[in-house]
Amino acid sequence: MTTTTKTHMQHSRLGGHLLVDQLVKQGVEHVFCVPGESYLAVLDGLHDAKVDITVCRQEGGAAMMADAYGKLTGQPGICMVTRGPGASNALAGIHIAKQDSTPLILFVGQIERGMREREAFQEMDYRAVFGTQCKWATEIDQVDRIPEIIARAFHIATSGRPGPVVIALPEDMLVETSTAPDARIPEPVSGGLSSSQLQSLDSLLSNAKKPLAILGGSGWAAESRKAFQDFAEKNHLPVAVQFRRQALFSADHPNYIGDVGLGVNPKLIAAIKEADTILLLGGRMSEVPSQSYTLFDIPTPHQTLIHVHPDISELNRTYQNTLGIALSPKDFVAALPEQLSNKADAERVKTLHQSYLDWSNPDAISSPGKFQMADVMRHLRTALPADAIMCNGAGNYATWLHRFHRFNEFGTQLAPTSGSMGYGLPAAVAAKRINPESTVVCFAGDGCFMMHGQEFATAVQYDLPIIVLLIDNGMYGTIRMHQEREYPGRVSATVLNNPDFARYAEAFGGYGERVENSADFPAAFERARASGKPAILHCLQDPQAITPSMSLDQIREHALNTQHR
Repeated sequence: MTTTTKTHMQHSRLGGHLLVDQLVKQGVEHVFCVPGESYLAVLDGLHDAKVDITVCRQEGGAAMMADAYGKLTGQPGICMVTRGPGASNALAGIHIAKQDSTPLILFVGQIERGMREREAFQEMDYRAVFGTQCKWATEIDQVDRIPEIIARAFHIATSGRPGPVVIALPEDMLVETSTAPDARIPEPVSGGLSSSQLQSLDSLLSNAKKPLAILGGSGWAAESRKAFQDFAEKNHLPVAVQFRRQALFSADHPNYIGDVGLGVNPKLIAAIKEADTILLLGGRMSEVPSQSYTLFDIPTPHQTLIHVHPDISELNRTYQNTLGIALSPKDFVAALPEQLSNKADAERVKTLHQSYLDWSNPDAISSPGKFQMADVMRHLRTALPADAIMCNGAGNYATWLHRFHRFNEFGTQLAPTSGSMGYGLPAAVAAKRINPESTVVCFAGDGCFMMHGQEFATAVQYDLPIIVLLIDNGMYGTIRMHQEREYPGRVSATVLNNPDFARYAEAFGGYGERVENSADFPAAFERARASGKPAILHCLQDPQAITPSMSLDQIREHALNTQHR
């Protein structure tokens, strides 16, 4: 046997093993999955790989964990699921990653290639199903192309506007062998801020009397966040953040003026409308932060708009900008000088920051019932370390967290800008799995929790002492609120009959406690933390306490009075 033949044989690898080798080559340290027979060869490859695996209980939870990983690390979260129903379940997480601009790669087991288009067992056309919800949907038909396609997937997921990639893996391809060499790690491609763009930026901000920055999107880093905070302070630039992007700027920084989301401070809305120049950095200013596309005129805002976004196709898509810069937030901030010629009003910044402090003060808030969310938020301000990671899904309960918690550290918020229910618990599991020393708190409504409540078993399995604050008002609260606004008094399909969630936690092997009065919350929270187990505090909230400012009855009465006019 020749030396060439021996070398050839030594480098022959099973497709599933070759794929795992490519993941390791790309720096993957963690995989979230629900196992399936359609990709057994990949699971076998993971057996000997130095990659941590989190086995989840439902594919939607696995995909959401991968999204949380992508948010926290800036690297693609890796999710593996089986074909058909498994892939369908994972679609919820892919939609989140798409709207949230999160790098993620979903691997889906696929039927054998020779069975296509016969509606084989759990067959699905992944390009058709996922094509509109990801940056690239493909299938690896040839085992030799695994390194090429994996490298390309990492490049696509992280370049420009980050997002998800979906790769189908025919099971017969995975058990073929290949001598294909490993692909190189793709070098990141970044642009630059030209001298003419920098001059235009300086000129526009220098001539602005009421400038304002709004931060959003992904592609940030702790260093770029700190650098932009320094830039804003030196240039007297007030800074807001988009919906569920509150960790992009410290809430205690003197230039911070609040978040543009749901239930937003009216004074912040007024400040944005009164601004003559807007620096929109990193985000798209989509429906929620734009207040249903009312803050800026479309297509041409009345404000001077400087839009910085990593995807050139996003610039001028909805809002025609005065100056468009196709850069990631990290690259843009790195190219900024320390100080521009800006002569903005420092007193205006102080006034706007004070407005935020007043708005986010829970002391003046009182709601119906014995369990006061204002008390909870007040306690958490002093009880939690600054780097505690706060997670939530969707529901009116999250309004309390977003309005009253002050996010001061980078990477401390995991929340879907897509408004997807069920996200908080999987996100908390992922956060604690990859940051075991961090305090991780999940806020969840009773409806939201039950969307992925089974992932509490995952927290127990991996001994992840997260704390879930389950706010139970016995209904799909957000929908009920909208019902009372649109069809006052006509309650339909929003009532929930819930289990004892404290006993639910105990049944899984965690810590559970029922809290009916917010005066008992501090002690209950400390007992949950001291337990060293995944914990659920089942907090009973009066259904009337639907928002910090209005009760359900008040919303109904306002709607009825409006209709009678």
